[in-house]
Amino acid sequence: MDTNDSLKVFTKSLPDDYSGHFEILGRSDSITMRSGLMTLAPGKDVGVHSTENFEELLIVLDGSGELEAAGSRVKITKGQIAYNPPQTTHNVYNTGTVPLKYIYVVARAN
Repeated sequence: MDTNDSLKVFTKSLPDDYSGHFEILGRSDSITMRSGLMTLAPGKDVGVHSTENFEELLIVLDGSGELEAAGSRVKITKGQIAYNPPQTTHNVYNTGTVPLKYIYVVARAN
């Protein structure tokens, strides 16, 4: 059976009130793509982790913070996107005064 045979078109509603992590796309939803909705309280961070063999896109929905990757920090804010290439160790920090809310999308790079 072709991998695509088990996948179906679907919709999913994002929660109105969320904190922490909400999985949008999981292993059973797509071939290689994964995604989630993250909410970081002011002063919090996700924790250092690596993209490994995945590339990652962050879509900032609300708040502001910083993305630390490849030895430097860049500011991120509502309405911006940030990209992490494969094999990148990184962390996301909420440096603002309101919750930092973003969607991440990861997909296998090779």
